Amino acid sequence: QVQLAESGGGLVQAGGSLRLSCAVSGQSFSNYAVGWFRRSPGKEREFVAAINRSGGTTSDSVKGRFTISRDNAENTIYLQMNSLKPEDTAVYYCAFTRTKYMPRVPGAYEFWGQGTQVTVSS
Repeated sequence: QVQLAESGGGLVQAGGSLRLSCAVSGQSFSNYAVGWFRRSPGKEREFVAAINRSGGTTSDSVKGRFTISRDNAENTIYLQMNSLKPEDTAVYYCAFTRTKYMPRVPGAYEFWGQGTQVTVSS
């Protein structure tokens, strides 16, 4: 059973930065993909970023501000978020899929963390 645990959320002012962590246990992700999604109140879960052994990708809404990275030795995925905006306020989830690709739809991911709240004040 794969388990994921997010951390690093919090309250930050617009323009600030946060780094989210996703610790993966029960399965090495070296050959698979891990993604970050977010959900704002009243909205659908939105793709943010994903990473596999070849590299990472981000959504257009966060491109140039967010960076996804991985530490294979620690089995941890990071999401560095810079230049945060109030519209980035959401619960952020990491998710794991047993595929080498980087899907952008939530349904492609088999395991999910509990989420971490990010609040950006204006």
